[in-house]
This record gives sequence, structure tokens and C-alpha cells, in this order.
Amino acid sequence: MADKAILASAAAALLLVPAAPAHATAPATAPLKNAVCSPEASLLGFSDALDKTTFAGTPVAGLSALAVTGRDRGLALVDNIGTTPARVYTVNLAKPKITGVTVLTRADGSPYTGSDFDGEGLIVEAGGRTILASSEREPSIRRFRLSDGREIGALPVPSRFQVAPAGEAATNQTFEALTATPDHRVIYAGMEGALSTDGAGNNRILRYERGSTAQHAYRTDAGLGLVELVALGGDQLIAVERGFTAGTGNTVRIYQVSATGAGDVTGVASLSTVTDPRVWLGKTLIADIANCPASGATAKQPQPNPLLDNIEGAALGGTLPGGRRVLHLISDDNGSATQITRLYTLAVTIRPEVTLRSRAILPATAYQPGPVSGTQLSTAPVNGITAPFPGQPIPGFSAVIPLTSGGSRLLAMPDNGFGAKNNSADFLLRAYDITPDYRRHQVRVNGFISFRDPDRKVPFAIVNENTRERLLTGADFDIESLARDARGNLWIGEEFGPYLIKTDRTGKVLQAPIPLPDGGKSPQSPDLAAGETATVPGSRGFEAMAVSRDGKTLYPILEGARTDDANQRRRIVYEFSVTANRYTGRTWTFLADDASLLVGDAAMLDGNRLLLIERDNGMGPTSLVKRLVVADLDEAVNGTLPRRTVADLMRIADRSGVSTPARPGEYGVGELFSFPLQSVESVLPLGGNRVLVANDNNFPGNDGRIPGRADDTELIVLDVPGLR
Repeated sequence: MADKAILASAAAALLLVPAAPAHATAPATAPLKNAVCSPEASLLGFSDALDKTTFAGTPVAGLSALAVTGRDRGLALVDNIGTTPARVYTVNLAKPKITGVTVLTRADGSPYTGSDFDGEGLIVEAGGRTILASSEREPSIRRFRLSDGREIGALPVPSRFQVAPAGEAATNQTFEALTATPDHRVIYAGMEGALSTDGAGNNRILRYERGSTAQHAYRTDAGLGLVELVALGGDQLIAVERGFTAGTGNTVRIYQVSATGAGDVTGVASLSTVTDPRVWLGKTLIADIANCPASGATAKQPQPNPLLDNIEGAALGGTLPGGRRVLHLISDDNGSATQITRLYTLAVTIRPEVTLRSRAILPATAYQPGPVSGTQLSTAPVNGITAPFPGQPIPGFSAVIPLTSGGSRLLAMPDNGFGAKNNSADFLLRAYDITPDYRRHQVRVNGFISFRDPDRKVPFAIVNENTRERLLTGADFDIESLARDARGNLWIGEEFGPYLIKTDRTGKVLQAPIPLPDGGKSPQSPDLAAGETATVPGSRGFEAMAVSRDGKTLYPILEGARTDDANQRRRIVYEFSVTANRYTGRTWTFLADDASLLVGDAAMLDGNRLLLIERDNGMGPTSLVKRLVVADLDEAVNGTLPRRTVADLMRIADRSGVSTPARPGEYGVGELFSFPLQSVESVLPLGGNRVLVANDNNFPGNDGRIPGRADDTELIVLDVPGLR
């Protein structure tokens, strides 16, 4: 009893005591210049002024959560530092110093301490008179009055979130993250680690809304925990992931997270059984703090970057000129001599969601005039379709270019038909004049041009060798990318050679196909000599090709890595002068995010920036990576292009219901729209932030949208904020 009385007296004495002089280990830095951490974030400054200081007889240590309460003001929550009282400090964020403290107590006034309260998450509620603070120990989310620090309530916590043996959570792996939306209608509590039944890295986030709870699935990077969330509203959040490796130091990554269309996984016994990527919250990297300039920071223990320490708290500040937001971070020194209490200030770009503007569908069986095709295919049904086909199918589009301004009419080109030389001799190479009707979600085919070689420019035998028109077929070339030059001639990027093929606007070949300048050949190349080793893998040639805005320069890009390249993430971007009719000798390297990923298409956004499709080979629920990436030719470092992901095609907001109502069995539609088609191979900027994307449906082999049914060709138009 005597001990409780002493603690109660101490609690009263600690309330809002004036600040004592701080003994800073390092002054706040002046605003930094060119302190770029990533395309989406820059370091504005940091301060160690709070490190190893005291306030009102308490150590300023273990600061694990941060909340902004006004301009340059905030609160910082202390975790379980020894047996000192649980407390919240008032902080000046502009000139870091402690200006007050509130001890957190039970309803009877007895203070919580580090032995029974492990403060990790903090919310200042509407009106600023109360706070919610999460404790990792049980875990719990308690409500306190700021005026006297007394507990006045708590949020319910599902029993399985309790620390074992009471529940399935591990010690020190519970509610590290806590946040509320700006309108205070939704609260998110994020688990630092996984429940024992879920498997490492498979975390749950509790969502409190209108008196009920739901659970979302969040996957952390390997070895990292979820230590903070900042709710942005509109189902968007910022997440901080952090890890520590002895002898190496900390890893801290900041992500923008989307919960749009997120399902409730409350009833899922184990997240390790969840295979549908749409169930997991989406995330896009804002910055890896290790990539920020050190900017004069020092570390007390080994770190990949001396700027790093045990960052656990984050809070969003005001809006900067140009639209970036201030993001405050704070590190928890755990009361350790080898760690630092450090405040960081970043400027971050927070982008609105990519949204589905319109969608048009060309049925898989929209056969076009021409000879029967598919005669060399098996007659076994594939996705409900049996070869041969009554005419010429349109097996999706591998390239789309505009016929009219704004993209109301398009010239859309399929590839070689059925995927191989030996099965596509009766597939005629064409480009179709189409008009997407987005109001009716249909595509009208107005006609086509036939690619042909009546003047015998092709130096090797073709299928229709001895005919007058010499129509080209899928056994002659595998055409994948298309561009129009300043004179109106067409240029085709091809994969069998790989070659560049020049035709006039009607599709007539004007000169012999142009091979790679460095002698690279694919296994299907007509130029491959007996015994010669192919250095370009099959079907990894010029899948993508962009053209400069003046139509004088082409940028063909290899879909995959060359076999003789030690770096299998490397995708070579070539430069070809249309005026000089030759390769210029300039090349760039685009590094795929993973060696298995492919470049599906490319287009120029402006004079120097490429917009590329990066994709995997999955479809339906196995499709994980379908994205749009911007790379700036003028910003290459040692020939390697910087990259910035601008759209995750698996996570597109469709709040207007463009993709609904769903067809029976249709995957990837609704409030969260996905483009889970295997070969996403066409991208076309339409102006502003609008982009058209289309797929090659590999007719009839793909069924990524409706299982067991051949994929249609889909053309979608997206709003991509920040595209340019």
C-alpha cells in the first residue's frame, strides 16, 4: 500500500511539469539539400537532441509511438522502460525538446509502470482530450484522459490476439502499431508479428469501425515486423516495417498500403493457407531508410547506414509546397547505451489510388475473315474451345498504338498466333483497326492491315513464298511490339530473330529485317548457323518497343535476359535511329525487380521517360506481379535506369463499379479490380494521367479471368496519379 501511495504521489507531480534544459548529443540539422532517399521520399533533417536526456526526473527513453497534436507539437509514448511510470511526453517537433509529461494511471489513480504496461501505439482522439494507447504486454488498447492521465475505457481485443498461453500471440509481438483515420471513424491495430497459427511474416491488422471489428491480412518483408501504421483515410495507410540483425544493425522500410476491397480474415484459422494475393493488403515502397543520405549522422553500434536506429514511431505532419507531406519518425533507444533516441523528418509523396476508368472486352471467339486456322494444333478441347478455328482468331494484343488522338481508335496488333513456329503457319500476321466502346464495354473491329512482303525484302523462305502477296504468318515472324515513325511507316519488334521490321502504313515490308547489332540471335532465328549458340532465349526478343515523340528514334527492349549475361535481372534497352536506319550504339540497362520477371511493353511518356510493363507469367490467383514502371533515360547511373513503380495492376480501385456486375466465376473484379491475365503486353499513355493497358490472351490457352473459359482480350483505361 505504501508503494502505491508513493507512486500516486509521483504521478501527480509529473503531470505537465515545465521542461528542463535538454542535453542534446547532436543538434537538429539544418534543412538538407538533395537528401533523396527514393523517388518518393527525401530526408529533411534529423535530431538527437532528446537522446539520453531526462525530464522531471524521468529518463526520456523508450519512445515507441508518436502523434502530432498541432503545428510543431506532438506526443510521444514510452514503452516498458524498467519500473518507471508509464507516460506520454509532450514534444516540440520543430526544435526537439520535451515540454511536458503525463503519467498514465488506472482509474483509481495508481500509475501503470514498465512492469505492467508496454506502450507501443498512440492515437490522439477527436477533440484532443483523450488518447488511446496500446500495450504490447497483454495486449490491450486503453483510453486515457490527457488532463490527468486516468484510464477511462478500453477497446475489446479478440482472445486469439492475447499472448500465449492465453492466446496465440508471442511476447513483444502484438499491438506495436495503432492509428485512426483523420475522421476518427476507423481504428487500426497492427500486430508486430504473426500469431502462432499464421506463420512468420503473416500478420493481422484489427480494424475497429462502428462498434464492430474485422481483421485484415498483411505480409511483412522477410525478417521484418510491423511497428507502425498511419491511417490516411480512404482505406490507405502508411506502414513502417523494422528489423534488427546483430552485428549488422537495423532495417527500416516505409510503405504506402492499400486496404481497398480488403476482405475480413477473422474466420481464417491460419493465414498460411491463404493463396489468393487479393486477400492480402497491397503495399508500395516509399523508402528504405538505409538508402537515405547519412547526412552527418553517427551510430553507437554497427548500422548499414549510421542514420538508422530502432525506428518504431511515425506520424504525419503538414503539407509542403508541391504537395508532399511531412512524415515524422522516432526511434526507441530501449534505454540502451548503444541505441539512440532520434527524431527524423521526411518529405514523402503519398499518391492517390490508381483507379479503373473504363473497360472494354473483345470476346476470345471474335473470329475475323480469313482462312481456317489452328490446323496444326491438337484437337483436344482447351478451355472449352476446339481447333481448328473458323477463320482467324484475335489472340489478344501484343501492341496498341493510336489511330486517332485521344485513343478513340486504335491499331492493335496480335503476335504470331499460337505461340510457336511449328503451329502458327496458318495464322496471318495483321494489325486491327479497333474502336473500344467503353460505355457498352465492347470492342468494334473496323478492319485490318495485313503484313506482307510482295517485294521480296525478306531474305529467307517464308510460308507463302511463292504467292503474289506473300502474306506473312506466325511461322515466319513472332511480332510483338509496334511503333509509327515520323513518316507514318510502321516498325515491328520481333522475337524469332530478334529483328526490327519496317513496313509502310499498309503493312508492306520495305526492307530486309534488321538483326540485333551485337549479333544476338534466338534459337528460332533464320540466321542461326549450324552449331551456333543462341544468346537470346526463345520468346525473349523485342516484346517491347517505344518511339520518341518526334518519331525519329526507336527504343526496342529485350523481354528477358540474354543467356550470356551474368546479371539475369538485366533487360537491355537499345537505341535505333530511324533517320540513319541503324542502331546508334547507345544502350541502357533496366533492372527487373526479379530475374524471373519480363518486360511486356514500353512507351514514351515524354522526351526522356519510358513507361514499361513488368510482369510475371502467372494468371488468376497465381498472378503476383503485373505493374507499370517509369524509367528516366536521362537519369541513368552508369547506364542503369532508375525505376519508379506507378501502378500495381493487381490492385486497382474500382469504386464506381466499372467491372461489375461480375460474370459467373469471374476473378479479380469488384471494388478491388485486378488484371490477372498472364500476358499483359500493351501499354499506351493517353494524355495526362490516363493509360490504356491490354492483354495478349494466348488464345485459347489462358483462363486467368474465369477458370475453364478462354480469356477475352481486355482493354482497360486507368487513372494513374503522379504518372508524369
